[in-house]
Amino acid sequence: MPSPLSAPRNPLLCPPKKRRIIRVLARATFIGVTFTGMALLSGCAQLGPSSDVVADNSTRLLQAFPKDPKAPVDFDADVAVLNFASADCGDALYVGTKGYEAIVQLSMRVSEGHVPGLDLLKALNELDRGLEKGYTKALLQANVHPDEALRKAAENCQQQFSRLFDDLTLSRPIYDGLVAIERDHLKPSQRQYLDRLLRDLKRSGVDKDQATRDQIKKLNESLTELGQNFSRNIREDVRRLEVDSAAALKGLPEDYIAKHAPNDQGKIVITTDYPDFFPVARYAEDDGLRKDLYTLFRDRGYPANDQVLLNILSTRWQLAQLLGYDNYADYVTEDKMIKSAGNAQQFIDKISAIALPRAEQDYQILLDRMTKIDPSATKVKSWQKGYLAELVRKEQYSLDSKQIREYFNYPDVEQGIFELIETMFRVEIKAWDTPVWHESVKAFQIFERGELIGQFFIDMHPRENKYKHAAHFPLISGLKGKQIPTATLVCNFPEGLMEHGQVNTFLHEFGHLLHHVFSGDQQWLTFSGVSTERDFVEAPSQMLEEWVWDLDTLQRFAKNADGEVIPNDLVAKMNRAKKFGEGMDIRGQMYYAALSLDYYRRDPKGLDLTQRMHAIQSQYSLFEPIENTHFYANFGHLYGYSALYYTYMWSQVIASDMFSKFEDKGLLNPQIAARYRKKVLAPGGLKPADALVEDFLGRPYNYDAFNRRLNEK
Repeated sequence: MPSPLSAPRNPLLCPPKKRRIIRVLARATFIGVTFTGMALLSGCAQLGPSSDVVADNSTRLLQAFPKDPKAPVDFDADVAVLNFASADCGDALYVGTKGYEAIVQLSMRVSEGHVPGLDLLKALNELDRGLEKGYTKALLQANVHPDEALRKAAENCQQQFSRLFDDLTLSRPIYDGLVAIERDHLKPSQRQYLDRLLRDLKRSGVDKDQATRDQIKKLNESLTELGQNFSRNIREDVRRLEVDSAAALKGLPEDYIAKHAPNDQGKIVITTDYPDFFPVARYAEDDGLRKDLYTLFRDRGYPANDQVLLNILSTRWQLAQLLGYDNYADYVTEDKMIKSAGNAQQFIDKISAIALPRAEQDYQILLDRMTKIDPSATKVKSWQKGYLAELVRKEQYSLDSKQIREYFNYPDVEQGIFELIETMFRVEIKAWDTPVWHESVKAFQIFERGELIGQFFIDMHPRENKYKHAAHFPLISGLKGKQIPTATLVCNFPEGLMEHGQVNTFLHEFGHLLHHVFSGDQQWLTFSGVSTERDFVEAPSQMLEEWVWDLDTLQRFAKNADGEVIPNDLVAKMNRAKKFGEGMDIRGQMYYAALSLDYYRRDPKGLDLTQRMHAIQSQYSLFEPIENTHFYANFGHLYGYSALYYTYMWSQVIASDMFSKFEDKGLLNPQIAARYRKKVLAPGGLKPADALVEDFLGRPYNYDAFNRRLNEK
């Protein structure tokens, strides 16, 4: 068996392992469960020499991640496999390698009948525990750390861990040891853990011949670097537009104009970062400015990611063939709620059809408004829809979004969301005094009746070379009696006034964090955290978004500079205008879903990414493709979610149904919130997602609530 340090690397999200990513939900799950640590390694507590394949900055990498020695997030003294206070990445990998070797030896003894099978399950659970900490820390720092050398060291560290993961998930001795375990001697939860291991190991290709397993490893090695390159090219491609006159900013909020004063050359610089882009798309009266910035925004990552994406598609196509599937979409949907790529396509088409009448109605309203600006207009362009929608809301619904912004100052929003969660779930969020990787990062702990149940970091404002979207990065999955769940939110919000949609995003991402924390009391790490089927993980967060439209909730924290709370009539206007444009938005989401599915259902040989993208957009979106843009090059989900972008709308259907319980009983009803936490969040991955929802609703989920809400006037 080759050493994991010399074996091929594995991708962040690749077939052999079930790694869950929620908008970067970077949960490192290694044998289809979650490898980490290992009780057998108590004899290996003395760390060996650092691997020379890890960059010299690896010590700085691990020191950069904060550690509170008082927090119960590390192993017990006698199973202290990874101590990041003193170990560098090479040391962690060295210990992980020794743990892997010990697991192989233990598996052989189980196969021979010399050791109880439960010992192997416990050892795998502990190994999972240790490896998770190293990998997730490296993943986070590769995306957020301000030091370029450290980011590169973190990427290198990920690659080395991925090599080890490949050996673990493709190890025939480990698989044979698990197969040999006598199920009759196991408790139900232990059998469930064993079944998950065996299922995911088989999906990894562990039961293939040695030559095929070697090919899988080589493909996985390529995918690791390809995925990192794809993400890096998006992260580092911030484009800039220079404006000659402040007159071009007409229509934009005053605070935006104040922050965009001319530079020494008399130019106003606007970037494609979110706080710059979205206000222009919504408020700028200058159609040329909107078009130019929109074109730059939709072209990020190009041309660098053109060949990178083709290589990702080709590599995953080859993997699917080796694993016995017609295409990668069939492979990746098999263990999800949807069950098959064909079912996913049917779902996309069904939702598209449901939304079409409303979408066409909304589009006609936009076009009618456009003809008042340009009587010759026969179509609405993509860069015009946000601006026109804002005009319609202002004129037909008496709603001015610039007025709404005045009530959402970032510090108040942060505090308000924390207080909402405290009220709903009867917990307490307190500041956590621990080192952070940047001065703008904050740390907090969550307590319930005085007991620490979770801790988290928030990195919420844009900076150069930082991850550009909004994401939840799990760091440590909770384990009963051993470690506290820990996570990070990474977003790109302005430090001052926010759009209401950004408030919505904040609460959405915080929903993922809550899921991670509330499901952290598990015996087996693979069921801890956000470990349900991927096409369900968005549902809890999407449901939570409803609270930012609730009057009582908003009046707890939405206030202007004079301290006045958001008025009743303004919230009423927001809700009346909420439905406008929803049909178009759903069709747009189905375009993205169909694109991701289509790319992964076909042989990528000879694939023209742009041509195929335009064909899919013409089929599902009401808006024409924009020349000289290559959206796929910055569609990060094409790597992380691969063919699974449909999951957002699939989850939305379920979220609407679950929210109906709160609508009936009250949004801050503590009994309903407690039931929801117990039935849906706390089990983690212990039950199939449809069973979790049925436990909460008292019936199987259905489309009724989604249809009703979509067709409301």
